[in-house]
Amino acid sequence: MTSSNPSPPPITVFASTTPDYDRAKAVKQFDETKHGVKGLVDSGVQKLPPFFVHPPETLSDLKPRPGSESEVPTVDFSAVETSRAAVVDQIRRAASTIGFFQVINHGIPPELLERTVAAMKKFHEQPAEERARVYRREMGTGVSYISNVDLYNSKAASWRDTLQIRMGPIAADPEEIPEVCREEVRAWDKEAVRVGELVIGLLSEGLGLGAEKLPEMGLVQGRVMVGHYYPPCPEPDLTVGLTSHADPGALTVVLQDHVGGLQVRSKDGWVDVKPVPGALVFNIGDLLQIISNEEYKSADHRVLANCSNDPRVSIAIFFNPGEREKTFGPLPELTSAEKPPLYRNFTFNEFITRFFKKELDGKSLTNFFRQ
Repeated sequence: MTSSNPSPPPITVFASTTPDYDRAKAVKQFDETKHGVKGLVDSGVQKLPPFFVHPPETLSDLKPRPGSESEVPTVDFSAVETSRAAVVDQIRRAASTIGFFQVINHGIPPELLERTVAAMKKFHEQPAEERARVYRREMGTGVSYISNVDLYNSKAASWRDTLQIRMGPIAADPEEIPEVCREEVRAWDKEAVRVGELVIGLLSEGLGLGAEKLPEMGLVQGRVMVGHYYPPCPEPDLTVGLTSHADPGALTVVLQDHVGGLQVRSKDGWVDVKPVPGALVFNIGDLLQIISNEEYKSADHRVLANCSNDPRVSIAIFFNPGEREKTFGPLPELTSAEKPPLYRNFTFNEFITRFFKKELDGKSLTNFFRQ
C-alpha cells in the first residue's frame, strides 16, 4: 500500500474515537484536504477514520452466495447479425430478472479498453496536488474530482474516489478534462455510445416496441462518465467501496478491471459480477424500469471494499435523457386495464433532482414516483 508519489502529511483529525468525536467536522476536514481516499492511503493510515465504518446490518451481509456469478449472463454480440432474435431474448430475460448482463465481441478494440483503464488509474495516482486542481462538488465546468458524491448525506462514507466528466448533451470543454486521461475518455465515450445505442435498440425490441422506439426517446444523449478508484483498504470488513443503490438513469455501461468486487442483488441474495476480459457490463436503471412499467427491473448493486493489493479501477457511463424538461412515465403501449401504469409522469429534471437530494440507498427513488 505504498505509493511512488510524495506522501502528504499524516491526517490526525480522525484519530479520536472518544465520545466527543465530531463526525461532521471530521468529514468536512477530510473533504477540504481535496486528496480523497487516495490521500489517506498515501499518508499511511492503517485504521479507518470512524466515518468510513458502516453499521453492523451492512457489514453482516457482505458475502455473495458461492457459485452465484453464473446468474449474470454474458451476451455475445457477434451473433447480432446472424441470430438477432436470440440476442434480443437473452437481453430481455436478463433485463426482466437480474437487471445485469455482460457483453462480449462488442467491437471496441481491446487496446482502447486497456488504455482507458490505465489512463484513469494514472489520473488517480498523480501527486495529490495535481488531483486537487479539479476537486470540487459542483459540475459547473463539466469536470469534478470528489470522494463520495453523497459524502455529506450518507450514514457512512465509502472507500473510493471518483473523477466525473459530463459527456452530453453539452460535453465538458476538452481542455477541462485532465490531460493525463483526456484522449482516452473521449475515445471510450464515442465507442460506448455506439454500443449503448445498439443495446437500447435491442431492449426496445425486447419490449415488443420495435428497435427505434426507445432510441427515439433520446435516452443516450445525456451522459456522465465516472472513473472510480478503489484503493486497497486497510480494514475491508468495516466498510464498502460503493453502497447498495440502483442507478437513476435509463442504462449504465461499466468497464471494470481485473480486480473484481462488483455485486448485484438477486432474489436469492448478492451475486458477484466477475470480471470477464474485454467485456462491458450493462445494467438497467430506474428510469427504464419506470418507462417499461416494470417489464424491466433496475438492479440494486454495490462494490465491496478492496481487499487486494492492487487498486480497483472502473469506468461507467450513465445514459440519461438529453432534455431535462421532457416528461417521462410508463409508455402507453405497455399499459392496459389489466396492467395499469405503476408510476406517475414527471420531468427528468424533477427525477434527477430527487436522486441527488438523498443518499445512495436502494430503491427509494422509484418508490417516490410510484402511483
